[in-house]
Amino acid sequence: MRVLVAPDKFAGTLSADAAARAIAEGWRRRAADDEVSCLPVADGGPGFADVLAHALDGRVETVTVSGPLGRPAEVGLVVVGDTVVLESAQACGHGADPERRPLRASTTGVGEAVMAAVRLGARRIVVGLGGSVTTDGGAGLLAALGARADRPLHGGPEALDGVSRVDLAPARARLAGIELVAAVDVTAPLTGMFGAARVFGQQKGMADEEVWRVDRVLDGFATAVCGPGPSQRSAADRAGAGAAGGLGFALAALGAELRPGTEVVFEAVGLDAAVRKADLVLTGEGAFDVTSRSGKAVYGVAQTAGRHARPCVVLAGRVDVGAREARAMGVESAYGMTETAGEQAALAEPERHLAALAERVARTWSR
Repeated sequence: MRVLVAPDKFAGTLSADAAARAIAEGWRRRAADDEVSCLPVADGGPGFADVLAHALDGRVETVTVSGPLGRPAEVGLVVVGDTVVLESAQACGHGADPERRPLRASTTGVGEAVMAAVRLGARRIVVGLGGSVTTDGGAGLLAALGARADRPLHGGPEALDGVSRVDLAPARARLAGIELVAAVDVTAPLTGMFGAARVFGQQKGMADEEVWRVDRVLDGFATAVCGPGPSQRSAADRAGAGAAGGLGFALAALGAELRPGTEVVFEAVGLDAAVRKADLVLTGEGAFDVTSRSGKAVYGVAQTAGRHARPCVVLAGRVDVGAREARAMGVESAYGMTETAGEQAALAEPERHLAALAERVARTWSR
């Protein structure tokens, strides 16, 4: 039996590569004769650059940039020919600064990383979006690229309040002739009921009143960047504009193509061909829940498996959907580490308990 192991990261505990190895180890304990192959995947969030560096055999250039609150953060630029891949979460994500100040958190470091890619001679820059602590609409990125405004662009959403004029010409000049791709991990627009602040603001530490305030500020920022008309504001309304707190919007305003991060990764790692060769597909993530359907890697793997009529099984840290919802996502069965090990044990020794879960699942799914 040919088994493909294609998990995403288990956020906060295991990288996608470590999760794949743990699942494969556990599976082989029970089904030593099965042919198990590992293909770690990602969306646009944490782990995006690592997965692509491995898949594309790219060299990594590390640069120091401004973290979300101005403290130094390191970003790995994956260089493959004249293409540079970077991950916004390394500059403005949870690991870049332990302090949470959502009204001041800025994407300036992402813009600095993009400029570093330009200095390396990149003709194509792919930016993975996801896992950020920022909700500044990408204003900090624009500032780092040279954009000018009548309010500070690098001070987070709080500093943007009242902005009425933004000049993108200097930023566009610096990126002239360079293809930009934003690999997004969600389909949210910039503002509104399903926008960056109102959907993800509380996760980033905003109080209820701050969520509404930031949504209003981002709406004014979009008007200052694009103009007041509905057609002028199309960059703000695009699916993925709200990714990474609005970085998708800023990159779209600079002419970037917004693509699902899973699509970018799956093409690079050759997921489609790997699924065709498999009899069973295993995937996983830290929490398998209703949000998994919104641009996440696990859902993309399940959909790919479904197109080739291959069963897909999820091994997760925690499963928060029922069997009916899982099947609606293309998943035959879903198993959680917390069901057998408990949450504390699963977090303390994730590799051991994930391998044990895979061994147990193999009893049912291996021939």
